[in-house]
Amino acid sequence: MFPDVATHYLWWIVALVLIGAEVLLPGYFLLWIGIGAAATGLLALVAPLSMLAQAIAFVVFAFLSCAIYWYALRPRMRRTEQSESRLNRRGEQNIGRQYVLAEAIVNGRGKARVGDGLWLVNGPDLPAGTTVEVVAVEGNTLLVKPAA
Repeated sequence: MFPDVATHYLWWIVALVLIGAEVLLPGYFLLWIGIGAAATGLLALVAPLSMLAQAIAFVVFAFLSCAIYWYALRPRMRRTEQSESRLNRRGEQNIGRQYVLAEAIVNGRGKARVGDGLWLVNGPDLPAGTTVEVVAVEGNTLLVKPAA
């Protein structure tokens, strides 16, 4: 087809086209096939193979890179998305954290210092200065328990 061009260059061009298509039509799929094409180009550079062997290597590399994404990277990315799902819910970001009471909890209500501000807290009666852990959020009020 292109007798004067080394086949590894053709594989790298295919890789660039696939990765460029991924940029235009994002979906996390063409990227991994493009990585398979780039790996095939690297293999063709190192070991001269027939076109059939290169095509088989491309299929293997494409499936391998897609599998690495699907089983290794995708679960990690989902955990990141879940942690970012609290981005605009400031109260929920405090669940599990510990704070010091700025005002005693009397009759179930008090205030805790969170960052540079004070938040309303509900929980058992405790003196000021006690370390508490946030267990839930109701509106803009933190539900707390004594820290262990």
